[in-house]
Amino acid sequence: MIVFPNAKINLGLNIVSKRNDGYHNLETIFFPVNKWNDVLEVIPSTQNTDEFSVSGLKIDGAANNNLCLKALEYMRQHTSIPPLKIHLHKVIPFGAGLGGGSADAAFMLKLLNEQFQKNFSYSVLEKMAATLGADCPFFIKNQAVMARGIGNEFSEISLQLKSLWLLIVAPGIHVSTAEAYGGIIPKSPSIPINAIITKPVEEWRKFLKNDFEDTVFRKYPAIADIKENLYRNGAIYASMSGSGSAVYGLFKDKPEIIWSSSYVTHLEEIS
Repeated sequence: MIVFPNAKINLGLNIVSKRNDGYHNLETIFFPVNKWNDVLEVIPSTQNTDEFSVSGLKIDGAANNNLCLKALEYMRQHTSIPPLKIHLHKVIPFGAGLGGGSADAAFMLKLLNEQFQKNFSYSVLEKMAATLGADCPFFIKNQAVMARGIGNEFSEISLQLKSLWLLIVAPGIHVSTAEAYGGIIPKSPSIPINAIITKPVEEWRKFLKNDFEDTVFRKYPAIADIKENLYRNGAIYASMSGSGSAVYGLFKDKPEIIWSSSYVTHLEEIS
């Protein structure tokens, strides 16, 4: 069975408060990037153990720490799954705020649930996904949502971006989560994100912020330059996604911008 885990972007990201468990409460909108995908294939193994291989973009860290395998291990704590041969082809840059690893894990849970007819509900799969990472539960239903808490408390939103063009630029700069949080002073926003998105997209630039940008842009001016370049070339809204380093722009017309060959870019018309 083959599935195609997709990327996501954050529309706004406010760090609201520090939690007693060391995490932060936030509010953001998770928005799926449906046409930028990894490829995950799972078939029965002829061996008595799991087999795991990766192609495409190089993944840092040991293979046995991959979130796909962690998802499999967690599923096996709740039900029986036979030995599997797993291949992951990486297309979505990792460590860029695009949720690629989280998507891989969530799609692995959904694939196992379907392939082996386990009949776990979406709500159960979301709880499983939450043990693997804060972004993971979003990819179970994989539709735009308002997220609160640590990014795992969802509420439905009405969002009209159809026919806009989305351009994402990933410069290959690794921004650690600790770095991004280093300069953050949590505060409640003057205007909640779910109120801002009711305004025309052309007005978002004045109101819709990503709290990580100030810290990240100071340390990595090249990331700030990407955002400014998107605006110079006609974006009606541009922002860093998550804690970076990917930056995206929304355009009314298909953009044609030449970027450094070292950057990874993705362009799609929102449908």
